[in-house]
Amino acid sequence: MNQPSLFPAKNKSGSGLASRIGADDLNPAQFEAVQTIKGPVLVIAGAGSGKTRTLVYRLVHMVEQGIAPDNILLLTFTRKAAQQMVGRAATLLDDTCQRVMGGTFHAVANLLLRRYGHYVGYAPNFTILDRADAEGIINLIKSSLDLSGAGKRFPSKRVILNIISGSVNKSHSLEELVSSQYFHLAEFMDDLHRIRNHYQQFKRDHGLMDYDDLLVNFRDVLAENENVRCEVSARFQYLMVDEYQDTNRIQAQIVRLIASSHDNVMVVGDDSQSIYSFRGADFRNIMDFPKIYSGTKIIRLEENYRSSQKILEMTNAIIEQAQERYPKKLFSNIAAGERPALFAARDEKEQARYVAQKIDELHRQGTPYHEMAVLFRAGFHSFKLELELAGSQIAFEKWGGLKLTETAHVKDVISYLRLIANIQDNLSWHRILLHLPKVGPKTAQKILATLSSAEDPLAALSKYPTAPAWKNEFDELVRMLYDLRNSRTPLAQFERIMEYYQPVFERLYHDDYPSRARDLEQFKNIIGEYQTLQEFLDDASLDPPDLTADPLAASDNKTLILSTIHSAKGLEWDTVFIIDLADGKFPSAHCIPFPDQFEEERRLLYVAATRAKTRLFLSYPRESIAPDRSRHFCTISPFLAQLSAGLINNVSPVGSFYGGYSAPVGRFSHQEKPAQVFSYEKKSEVSQANAASATGKITSTSMLSPGMAVKHPFFGSGQIKKIIGENKVDIFFPRHGMKSLCLDYAQLELI
Repeated sequence: MNQPSLFPAKNKSGSGLASRIGADDLNPAQFEAVQTIKGPVLVIAGAGSGKTRTLVYRLVHMVEQGIAPDNILLLTFTRKAAQQMVGRAATLLDDTCQRVMGGTFHAVANLLLRRYGHYVGYAPNFTILDRADAEGIINLIKSSLDLSGAGKRFPSKRVILNIISGSVNKSHSLEELVSSQYFHLAEFMDDLHRIRNHYQQFKRDHGLMDYDDLLVNFRDVLAENENVRCEVSARFQYLMVDEYQDTNRIQAQIVRLIASSHDNVMVVGDDSQSIYSFRGADFRNIMDFPKIYSGTKIIRLEENYRSSQKILEMTNAIIEQAQERYPKKLFSNIAAGERPALFAARDEKEQARYVAQKIDELHRQGTPYHEMAVLFRAGFHSFKLELELAGSQIAFEKWGGLKLTETAHVKDVISYLRLIANIQDNLSWHRILLHLPKVGPKTAQKILATLSSAEDPLAALSKYPTAPAWKNEFDELVRMLYDLRNSRTPLAQFERIMEYYQPVFERLYHDDYPSRARDLEQFKNIIGEYQTLQEFLDDASLDPPDLTADPLAASDNKTLILSTIHSAKGLEWDTVFIIDLADGKFPSAHCIPFPDQFEEERRLLYVAATRAKTRLFLSYPRESIAPDRSRHFCTISPFLAQLSAGLINNVSPVGSFYGGYSAPVGRFSHQEKPAQVFSYEKKSEVSQANAASATGKITSTSMLSPGMAVKHPFFGSGQIKKIIGENKVDIFFPRHGMKSLCLDYAQLELI
């Protein structure tokens, strides 16, 4: 960002915010947001407009105005964001700002449920389940209900958990979610209800909460207990919520309940960057905020400190086409830079070659690889590019992969630690008992049955009658667990666990235990920074460290970045490439019939384009190969086709085998839709299409063009994708996928 340094000198004369901040520290809109403390405030913060700076200075201003830091709650979507904001405020003012409670919704819910969880039947030492743990429980329940095994068609544990979690985060019933997203699983509805009910009961019986439970239980405690709601609302008299467009309905309800006694709540976000509906984010939260909080003051941050004006002219034009939005127009004082460039490649191979050549060219001209990124809608869109980059010997990093605490060997160690905090954690018991030689699931269940009825599970464990084949290892496990009770620090507990676990570790992972050992060394460094075990376990579940979280490794990373757009949100690069901008790829063909999803795809492109500071390159293939190896003609994304001429430069790659192609940007007006414009229609074909509309039936492909909407008596509504000969067409049906149909039998109708 090119905005002036965040922290002005502390020794400025005078006192209070006005004298502390210089003329260049905040722009007028930011300053207005900082000064507005009382009542509901909605800050529409455009991409790169300095929202973090605004939140930091507002924290400082509130403390300077005499508001106790303990009365301020800052809710963010990552722990790192909250720590940085509070830390910067402390640097700007003093350490009293460190008393502000800042964290994620889940972290704050966890902290307060340790105090108030008994209202919903949980003791303070409940255990938080991660994704793998939850799937493991689902698998156990499937087995106990005889819904798994060879030959079973029942959905997998992953899909079942997605359905259960999706219904919570989207505030839908199981029936609503299955009918909209998993309609092919409707026959299993009764069994899905049974699994969900057993899953909920299992968690309650064993003092477990998954991520969704943290939010639901916290919401329920506030909603159903007036004394708790009043106490929490009185404690947090001023709320600030970052990235409000990413909240789900439950999170919005939590904010409403905490603010119930005062309405002193500022939410900061950008409706144009709402792109996480797949995980429950509700676009309506930010759009309906002024309706829910009467008297809301709306402040727009429109000055962009990241991108050149030429890039912003294009991004503004993209989002102006949105069906519903808060009006704003980003502007920048960065006049340098080039207009975004568009390359229409012959196919995906030429697109990959063009991007690789351009990256190499820019690097030779002085742009570091780490200042360039290639963004795409879905991970598989980059496969051909990855091959091209490897062939060109350009190193790259594709974001994703396992978290450190999601690896099997680290989860083993965490299971021992979790038993110290919650001796009733059957999931952890089950995992570590299965590490014993000759102990299988049935034996583990017998041991667990003994422990569940014991007053002191460890004492009962030490007396359990063992078989000679695993007695020595079992006795060593018991000794280790007793020692853990007497260890005072998480680091000491880890070291004692490793004394026991090392031979188990080498036996379980004999193929690659040396490489896995490096993860355990990194894990040791992380756990050594914690004073209490519960603090570590909470952070490990709520905000897992990455395998690549080594600061030294990160500082040396000078590679090109390949990333999905969702993973790139909030970041920026000097040069950005966005690939596969073809209709059916971006937006996805699956979302075209659904207006809400179509609009989210538009916002996704807006997010991608606003990551670029100086240069933005756009590309798409004019021809793609389907899974059956057939070739399909591609048209440019409608989001780009709607742009006015002059916003984008059409380019040809240097050394292309196929030559350039002038893409039809600006061909469509802002009012016209690409599917309604036909370049090669003849009058007779128009007449035939009109006749088809009158009679209802389609008898010839001459009546059709790609993009037309049609209806089939069985498959329902779909969109023409390709004309094949005189009587065959490829049609995409949202509920059934791509179908090749013969018009002699299809009984298609125009919509």
